[in-house]
Amino acid sequence: MAEGIDWPGLMRAGICGLGLRPAEFWRLTPAELRLMLGIGAKAPPLTRAGLEELLAAFPDRGAAPRKAKGEQDGEF
Repeated sequence: MAEGIDWPGLMRAGICGLGLRPAEFWRLTPAELRLMLGIGAKAPPLTRAGLEELLAAFPDRGAAPRKAKGEQDGEF
Protein backbone atom coordinates (compact mmCIF):
# COMPACT_ATOMS: atom_id res chain seq x y z
CA MET A 1 0.00 0.00 0.00
CA ALA A 2 1.36 3.42 -0.92
CA GLU A 3 2.00 5.76 1.97
CA GLY A 4 0.28 9.11 1.91
CA ILE A 5 -2.91 7.89 0.21
CA ASP A 6 -5.91 7.61 2.50
CA TRP A 7 -7.61 4.72 0.69
CA PRO A 8 -10.25 4.12 3.38
CA GLY A 9 -11.13 7.83 3.36
CA LEU A 10 -11.26 7.95 -0.44
CA MET A 11 -13.41 4.83 -0.55
CA ARG A 12 -15.82 6.29 2.04
CA ALA A 13 -16.04 9.51 0.04
CA GLY A 14 -16.61 7.68 -3.25
CA ILE A 15 -18.84 4.84 -2.09
CA CYS A 16 -20.74 6.42 0.80
CA GLY A 17 -20.56 10.09 -0.19
CA LEU A 18 -20.97 9.81 -3.95
CA GLY A 19 -22.95 6.57 -3.98
CA LEU A 20 -20.53 4.76 -6.28
CA ARG A 21 -20.44 0.99 -6.39
CA PRO A 22 -17.00 -0.47 -5.56
CA ALA A 23 -16.38 -1.46 -9.19
CA GLU A 24 -17.21 2.09 -10.31
CA PHE A 25 -14.88 3.54 -7.69
CA TRP A 26 -11.95 1.38 -8.79
CA ARG A 27 -12.47 2.19 -12.48
CA LEU A 28 -12.09 5.94 -11.84
CA THR A 29 -8.82 7.69 -12.50
CA PRO A 30 -7.49 9.87 -9.67
CA ALA A 31 -8.34 12.96 -11.75
CA GLU A 32 -11.94 11.80 -12.21
CA LEU A 33 -12.34 11.11 -8.49
CA ARG A 34 -10.90 14.53 -7.61
CA LEU A 35 -13.32 16.17 -10.04
CA MET A 36 -16.31 14.30 -8.61
CA LEU A 37 -15.30 15.21 -5.04
CA GLY A 38 -14.78 18.86 -5.97
CA ILE A 39 -11.12 18.77 -4.98
CA GLY A 40 -9.14 21.51 -6.66
CA ALA A 41 -12.24 23.09 -8.17
CA LYS A 42 -11.83 26.83 -8.49
CA ALA A 43 -14.48 29.49 -8.64
CA PRO A 44 -14.71 31.23 -12.02
CA PRO A 45 -13.16 34.68 -12.21
CA LEU A 46 -15.33 37.56 -11.07
CA THR A 47 -16.83 39.43 -14.03
CA ARG A 48 -18.02 43.03 -14.08
CA ALA A 49 -21.63 41.81 -14.01
CA GLY A 50 -20.83 39.63 -10.99
CA LEU A 51 -19.23 42.58 -9.23
CA GLU A 52 -22.30 44.73 -9.90
CA GLU A 53 -24.53 42.01 -8.43
CA LEU A 54 -22.38 41.85 -5.30
CA LEU A 55 -22.39 45.63 -4.95
CA ALA A 56 -26.17 45.70 -5.24
CA ALA A 57 -26.61 42.86 -2.74
CA PHE A 58 -24.05 44.17 -0.24
CA PRO A 59 -23.80 47.95 -0.53
CA ASP A 60 -21.27 49.92 1.52
CA ARG A 61 -22.79 51.34 4.68
CA GLY A 62 -23.74 54.98 4.29
CA ALA A 63 -23.12 54.98 0.56
CA ALA A 64 -25.72 56.28 -1.85
CA PRO A 65 -27.64 53.44 -3.54
CA ARG A 66 -26.22 52.41 -6.90
CA LYS A 67 -28.41 52.59 -9.96
CA ALA A 68 -28.77 49.54 -12.11
CA LYS A 69 -27.50 49.78 -15.65
CA GLY A 70 -30.05 51.72 -17.69
CA GLU A 71 -32.01 52.87 -14.62
CA GLN A 72 -32.99 56.52 -14.50
CA ASP A 73 -34.04 58.78 -11.64
CA GLY A 74 -37.62 58.25 -10.49
CA GLU A 75 -37.89 54.69 -11.81
CA PHE A 76 -38.13 51.58 -9.65
